[in-house]
Amino acid sequence: MKTSAIEQAVGERLSRFCQQSRVKAGSLITSVFGDAVLPRGGRIWLGSLINLLQPLDLNERLVRTTVFRLVKDEWLQTQTMGRRTDYMLTASGQRRFDEAARQIYAADAPLWDRRWRLVMVVGELPARARERLRRAFYWQGFGQLNASCFVHPGAELSAAFAALESDGMADLLPQLMPLLAVNPRLGLSANDADIVQAAWNLDELAADYGEFVVSYQPILDALRLSGHGEIGEQEAFLARTLLIHDFRRLLLRDPELPEVLLPSAWPGHEARQLCAEIYRRLLAPSERHLDRHLLLASGEVPAASTMVGERFRCADPLSERSGTEGHAGAGLGSLHPLLMG
Repeated sequence: MKTSAIEQAVGERLSRFCQQSRVKAGSLITSVFGDAVLPRGGRIWLGSLINLLQPLDLNERLVRTTVFRLVKDEWLQTQTMGRRTDYMLTASGQRRFDEAARQIYAADAPLWDRRWRLVMVVGELPARARERLRRAFYWQGFGQLNASCFVHPGAELSAAFAALESDGMADLLPQLMPLLAVNPRLGLSANDADIVQAAWNLDELAADYGEFVVSYQPILDALRLSGHGEIGEQEAFLARTLLIHDFRRLLLRDPELPEVLLPSAWPGHEARQLCAEIYRRLLAPSERHLDRHLLLASGEVPAASTMVGERFRCADPLSERSGTEGHAGAGLGSLHPLLMG
């Protein structure tokens, strides 16, 4: 039987994933929870999770070990029904996933009020505490101007401090001074672009966004050419899972700078448009797969909430016109971290 273009494109991406020498199961399961499980009540039977991930070469033992670790780290909690166990998000896990979802599925770049958010370290910190703080602010998107100054153009400072507290760094807060700063533009002083260049290295991130586009462009091309029924439900779910997993890992390192502070022709925009279009095209068949295979310990199938249909809504490049012309994605050919990717 002849393989269709979409089957081939998705199959090649799945094959590359399965050939990786080391799969970070915690990161992948986090992606599945945020993308597929959260909109269906945030809970799933362990056996169902194992079955969903088996085609990605995650064996039962690896999945069990990983979810046990997520329970230990207070991301997940359990509820037993007879001999079966549901895994569900904790309250703190729910908060982290909601914040990540806002970043992943956002349609528009953030606006900027032209004020910089600064966090100054007052006094000396032990080396280990300073490194913990640096890593925590990095994963929140802050740049670092020097050892004692973290900076971001749009972060909510109260939320940043709350995240530090929830991550076990409440003892450091008395030595941190949050500030808002405005550039008065005095003659030959440094400008906003100088701060960006000093605080972040965007070159590597730009290159990785470019690789993401190259990796998924064949899937988008095949989806555009194929009919609506050509991709199988399981293949759609697996492709959607890897798409969001790879995109999320990029966003973990993206400071979410407003448009005015980004380099021209920023490849992150192309990557987001491509991700949005593929996601919308895969959504219906992948949701049908979840309707059949995402189960609770009781045997029930939790219904998806309306949040799924709202994802990438404003950035949806699909239109009633088919093919490769007419919609916003036609030129593509030419999210507080969850876990370290």
